[in-house]
Amino acid sequence: MMNIGVVGAGGVGQALGFGWAKRGHQVHFGLRDPSDDRAAALRSKNSRVIVATNAQAATASDIVAVCTPWDATKTAIESCGDLSGKVLIDCTNPLKADFSGLAIGFETSGLETVAGWAKGAQVFKAMNQIGSNLMDGPAFKQGKAVMFVCGDGSRKKVVLDLVQELGFETIDAGGSKIARLIEPYAMLWIHLALVQGLGRNFGFGLLTAKGRE
Repeated sequence: MMNIGVVGAGGVGQALGFGWAKRGHQVHFGLRDPSDDRAAALRSKNSRVIVATNAQAATASDIVAVCTPWDATKTAIESCGDLSGKVLIDCTNPLKADFSGLAIGFETSGLETVAGWAKGAQVFKAMNQIGSNLMDGPAFKQGKAVMFVCGDGSRKKVVLDLVQELGFETIDAGGSKIARLIEPYAMLWIHLALVQGLGRNFGFGLLTAKGRE
């Protein structure tokens, strides 16, 4: 069992937080006001989860998943306090406010920006490449969806294992700079789902040719 802090309790945060809680981990949801109606609603869904401030959730956890809208991410990370020694899973995508594209890219990435805000943490990008409705135990007729993980640090396997627990084929895609590829790749999922009308019930897969396993 791990202590996991989830900062941001929207669709992504709830899917991941309750998904890990079901698998036996102690989940701490971080909210700006842990005494409001939203906090009560979280507790009603699973009595084992703990709802606290962002700082309390981060302090109590070894793993912190950041699940905020991009324009709220810097403030959310700052509100967590000292993240030195933590594993931070960056689940965000640096989207423009109108969802028309990425706000940053090419020479940097959302992950690299987050790592600059979360000094002393090992920061990894994951769980940004599929819709929140399919983040907890998705079932696809063709097999498992792939989830790429990137970032630098000795504790990457912890993140790979947590993502695998949620039902994905996990692939170590490389270091932090690879987020410059993964974030546009996630933007493709968003474009297909919301602009091209493919809907939200799909994921990407990684296929291996016969005889080349």
